[in-house]
Amino acid sequence: MQQEKVPVLRGFSEVVVETKKCKLCSVDFDITDKDLGFYDKISPIYNWVKYNIPVPTLCPDCRQQERLTFRNERKLYKRKCDATGKDIISMYSPDKKYKVYSQEKWWSDSWNALDYGKEFDFSKNFFEQFEELYKEVPLVSLTTDYTKDENSAYTNFAWSNKNCYLIFDSDFNRDCINLSSSTKNDNCIDCYSTHNSNFCYQTVWVENCYNCFYLVNSIDCNECYECDSLIWCKNCFWCANLSNAEYQIYNKQYTKEEYGKELAKILGTKKIKFNNFLDYPKKFMITNRSENVTGNYIYDSKNIDNSYEIYNAEDCKYCFWVHDIKSSYDVSGFWIAGLDRIYNSHVVWIWGYNVFFSNIVVQWSNNIYYSNTIYNNSSNLLGCVGLVSKQYCILNKQYTKEEYEELVPKIIEHMKKTWEWWEFFPSSISPFWYNETVAMEYSPLSKNEAIEKWFIWSDYETPFQKVEKVIPANKLPENITNIPDDILNWAIECEVTKKPFRIIKQELEFYRKHNLPIPKRHHDQRHLDRMALRNPRKLFDRKCDKCGVDIKTTYSPDRSEIVYCEECYNKEVY
Repeated sequence: MQQEKVPVLRGFSEVVVETKKCKLCSVDFDITDKDLGFYDKISPIYNWVKYNIPVPTLCPDCRQQERLTFRNERKLYKRKCDATGKDIISMYSPDKKYKVYSQEKWWSDSWNALDYGKEFDFSKNFFEQFEELYKEVPLVSLTTDYTKDENSAYTNFAWSNKNCYLIFDSDFNRDCINLSSSTKNDNCIDCYSTHNSNFCYQTVWVENCYNCFYLVNSIDCNECYECDSLIWCKNCFWCANLSNAEYQIYNKQYTKEEYGKELAKILGTKKIKFNNFLDYPKKFMITNRSENVTGNYIYDSKNIDNSYEIYNAEDCKYCFWVHDIKSSYDVSGFWIAGLDRIYNSHVVWIWGYNVFFSNIVVQWSNNIYYSNTIYNNSSNLLGCVGLVSKQYCILNKQYTKEEYEELVPKIIEHMKKTWEWWEFFPSSISPFWYNETVAMEYSPLSKNEAIEKWFIWSDYETPFQKVEKVIPANKLPENITNIPDDILNWAIECEVTKKPFRIIKQELEFYRKHNLPIPKRHHDQRHLDRMALRNPRKLFDRKCDKCGVDIKTTYSPDRSEIVYCEECYNKEVY
């Protein structure tokens, strides 16, 4: 006789009711009673009939990977606007067979996305029809607000930046270069998740800092170099886990005069670089003012499960880089704000609700299903592309409210039969190659691995502009004072990828002012180096290395770091 499966208790007072195998990677993942309650809660109702959202067939990691294949953030290209023929900067490479408009043209009144509307064809599957529409409706060249940017052409997924270059997923910055996921900074270069900071270089997870270099996981610091996990510190070098400290090297106290002499001696004999700080305990999870949470980097939040980089959120699961959001699952946001009931979507921004399986839905939009690039007070859309302030549309065709509510249930029933109902867009219809998307950063694959998994790949490279000469990185003088002005006319060959890159005037002035060497790695490689400092978005069971209590952490048990629970860590640091 087959034994009945007994429900398994899990964290957050959940009960595992089913264990599924991911149809892509074959890993097992759990479905809990709270998951079922969420899917039931958000299931749409038409004409008094609820169209239930079934449990996912992909594991959380594969669901995130699929969403991120629709986001090219850092790869920018020169191509022609398909409407005007003018040269533009675009996230779509010129070899792609899509219509791409400049931002000015796309936002103008000279064209109408409804002109591309199609009747739904019940003899075809939904994704086939959506892909046809996707390739016909003009796409906007960059995801920025060009009306509020100033002298910041080479930016993407960025708003209100001034005098910035290579800024991605970053807003309200001034005079900055090569930032990602960073806001409200002045004169910063090569930073990730750095906020409200000035004159910082190579910082990761830093806030309210001034004149800091190679700093990680720190807030409210001044004049700190190559340190990890500092709070309210000044003039520290090679330190970790300090609070309200000053004039310390390797966590050893010096007088002001001794510190200056010792620092001059160190800088005269050693290059500055990131340290691993393996001898210092790590906090199992970085969180503050939060309750009942698992994941990492969670602030001012409650009831958050297996989520990362979360701010002011409640009742969310499998979410990444979101802000001001409630009752949502599987959202990859990069500064989402003011949202409720979002499921398996990417970039839903500012006061939206009931957005499912969609990509880039911006500003006061709701009841959006399977749509892409939707803006400004849009609602009740299914399978639409490039609409602004529109309601009751299917495949960009306008309907009355009554017609829409009659047709949508029929399409849902059709999608059930074609096994498309409640899966995100397949990566095969993304306009981006896997190797140019953010998915490559979080789930790196070789070309062969990507193709085996049915992701699309391209070896296209932007032709590099002509320069006076290309100098290998190992031929650069170590001392910035020996770098001539002519370097602005040269290209440097990356010591890792061998790709050429250039230094701009604003950047050179920063290095000279702060006595920093010229970087030897391409800006994309420097970004990957910073990404390597982050822990994975994955939870492991292990024990606190101090008291032995069970913890869930992003530090796997086979890693060499010392990891403490919150209580033990706080006793160590404060």
